[in-house]
Amino acid sequence: MTAFAIGPWTEAPTDTRGETVFAVGDVHGCTPLLAAGLGTPKRLVFLGDLIDRGPDSIGALRRWATVEPAPGIARVERLMGNHEQLLLLACGEAGPEAAAAARDLWLSLDGGTMLAEMRAEAGRSAAMPDATLLRDAFGEAVVARLRALRSHLALGNLVFVHGGLDPAQDSAAFLALPWKTLAAKPRHWAWITGGFLDWKGGFGGRLVVHGHTPPAKQRPFTGLEDPHVLAEGRLNLDGGSAVTGLVTGAQIETGRYRVLRAKQG
Repeated sequence: MTAFAIGPWTEAPTDTRGETVFAVGDVHGCTPLLAAGLGTPKRLVFLGDLIDRGPDSIGALRRWATVEPAPGIARVERLMGNHEQLLLLACGEAGPEAAAAARDLWLSLDGGTMLAEMRAEAGRSAAMPDATLLRDAFGEAVVARLRALRSHLALGNLVFVHGGLDPAQDSAAFLALPWKTLAAKPRHWAWITGGFLDWKGGFGGRLVVHGHTPPAKQRPFTGLEDPHVLAEGRLNLDGGSAVTGLVTGAQIETGRYRVLRAKQG
């Protein structure tokens, strides 16, 4: 059974240019929670990390890749998380040398759960990650979606991005950092924690909606018991799904937002 909770509306200096936006944090293969968490906003933003750790990464990806992951949505934005980055790199999207380094890191971050699903789907129990396994496991449509992932979405005064912003760098240059290399890690839009989560100087009037850092890992940086509040120009929507069973999203409008939580009970 999946429990679904909608928090109260909270006033906030958000500007969505009049749109209703629903942003979804790290799903990590928890497909029933993804299905429960989707509403019918005008724009749906996936913040990345659909895969790894949970029981059904392929199911999550297939739903995510459809034209309408939930009925009635006018526009879907799909952003890259560090786990999608590692999957693509491990499968050779940036060449064999990058693949070897990415594969070790991916497997150390529970990429083995995804690899096991891929092998089972493709019927190749000993296959190593490569472009053929990627295609055989997911199909061409899902692979095309993965290759088209964006680093961020800017809308009004909001920046949606997987990891966050680095206030020590020009934001345009930072968000343009390429995904086909791990050289910028950890000061990269898909990876950043320190320097972003503990920053208290604001982001030039922008509000950053992000995932990447689950509650237990965020708390030492921010001191927040509940990380899913807009504070210091940040709104974190990583519920730690694979550990907590919680997928978190937010409905955001001009002047207000509310947090939505889906949990496997």
